[in-house]
Amino acid sequence: MLELSLVKGASDSPLLNHTIGHYFDLVCSSHPDRLAVISRHQGVRWTFAKLKERVDATACGLLALGLRKGDRVGIWAPNCWEWLVTQYATAKAGLVLVNINPAYRRAEVEYALNKVECKALIVAPRHKSSDYIEILTSLAPELATSVAGQLSASRLPFLRTIITLGAAQHPGCLRFADLLAVGTDEHLLVLEELSAQLTCDEPINIQFTSGTTGAPKGATLSHRNILNNARFVGDAIRLGSEDRLCAPVPLYHCFGMVMANLGCLTHAACVVYPADAFEPVAVLTSLEEEKCTALYGVPTMFIAMLTHAEFGRFDLSSLRTGIMAGSLCPIEVMRQVIDRMHMPEVTIAYGMTETSPVSFQSSTKDPLENRVTTVGQIQPHLEVKIIDSVGNIVPRGTPGELCTKGYSVMLGYWGEPAMTAEVLRDGWMHTGDLATLDTHGYCNIVGRIKDMVIRGGENIYPREIEEFLYRHPSVQDVQVVGVPDREYGEELCACVIVKAGCDLSEEELRAFCRDQIAHYKVPKYVRFVEAFPTTVTGKIQKFQLRKALITELGLVVDATA
Repeated sequence: MLELSLVKGASDSPLLNHTIGHYFDLVCSSHPDRLAVISRHQGVRWTFAKLKERVDATACGLLALGLRKGDRVGIWAPNCWEWLVTQYATAKAGLVLVNINPAYRRAEVEYALNKVECKALIVAPRHKSSDYIEILTSLAPELATSVAGQLSASRLPFLRTIITLGAAQHPGCLRFADLLAVGTDEHLLVLEELSAQLTCDEPINIQFTSGTTGAPKGATLSHRNILNNARFVGDAIRLGSEDRLCAPVPLYHCFGMVMANLGCLTHAACVVYPADAFEPVAVLTSLEEEKCTALYGVPTMFIAMLTHAEFGRFDLSSLRTGIMAGSLCPIEVMRQVIDRMHMPEVTIAYGMTETSPVSFQSSTKDPLENRVTTVGQIQPHLEVKIIDSVGNIVPRGTPGELCTKGYSVMLGYWGEPAMTAEVLRDGWMHTGDLATLDTHGYCNIVGRIKDMVIRGGENIYPREIEEFLYRHPSVQDVQVVGVPDREYGEELCACVIVKAGCDLSEEELRAFCRDQIAHYKVPKYVRFVEAFPTTVTGKIQKFQLRKALITELGLVVDATA
């Protein structure tokens, strides 16, 4: 009898049923003198006791502004201590934190703020090429004559208060430093009363999905969702109170705010921000000087560090563990991270925003082969099945859509019941990812259902071709996509980043494939590129890559496809 692709995660540890605010207070009282956060670019090194002072003052300040339980508060900023403080302060005050992507521009931020009816926004004045104050002023010219906290803007009808980071005073806005000062002892009493009223199943966070088609959707998550996921993710890498976790991943994303921030909280560990955004030398310097024991990153980050000209001068011997996630992880890159970055216990994690995020993760005790070729086994207290196109559970080893059930599944998409119903059926989150399960329950992500290429009736999974091409000694990174073809319906195109100092031709790459993989898997097109289009979290945007290739190659898209 065939074994079916259905697994359940067991655990001797019961789920946490605390609110984030209550759990934060417990950790701070148990470890007051232990370092909680290091923000190197801001010169901040705070213990849990110091962090709690800032968090309570900020929470009281938010209440003093008239914000009440359930109100939405946005944060539009790169990595900084204010982000962390806001995360815990909103949780303690029963406010719903809305993560705004730092890469968002005018139309996107207008959509996000109005979609969830944000009453307050905490914002950095600018980041990289984005002038956030200019964008907000263009959306709300009423700011120029508004009293701080009393904004009434026609295009942002729900927004009342804008709080800016930094020392500068902006018209119609409060400064974050002012927020820390406006709360009173009375507000502190209200905060304590709120703690007894909040429940762990209430919404506490809205994270917008990437939105590869249509407008971004606001995945709504509870205290219980993200606190428990953070805990089990940290358990898997053996995170402890003596560890320092370097987090160059963006805080607006689950990787940063859940896996890093909350992961450190649930293990009383210290989180380290190397800079406001990822920069290879800043990360390498932080790892060496702070003697970090753990590192989180997406594959493109690890590749950028490993291939940096100065990589060899840094002492990374303090490293032990970490996570590579956020995108499909190339096997060869994983091997280099283990060997060259001194991370023998590094793990791979898989998930999505809608599942808080992690569903599968490898263990530090897993055999190396399983840690470099799979995304590990099911996380505790979760259930996963892999189904075919009509909903039947497929046998082990057979590709199908991965569906997740359990405590980590989101409450829904904010204000979108129909969209929620499309992906969340009978408690199962339909991920849209193609995966297989082996006989031991190890999961392999084959790709996205939408990424699967059908060439002349043959189903081709780009991930398989990418993993093969990574073996070529001159290939630094590669992405394979399907492009339209009149004869076969689709053909493969390999987009390759060549290692510095190496030469590689199209014919050489095809010759590397011949007699090694089936003829229909050999890419018809090969293009050499400097970089791939990515989201701010490092996810490769294959739909953008495909669109550019269709134009470059002069291909015709079948209108019926």
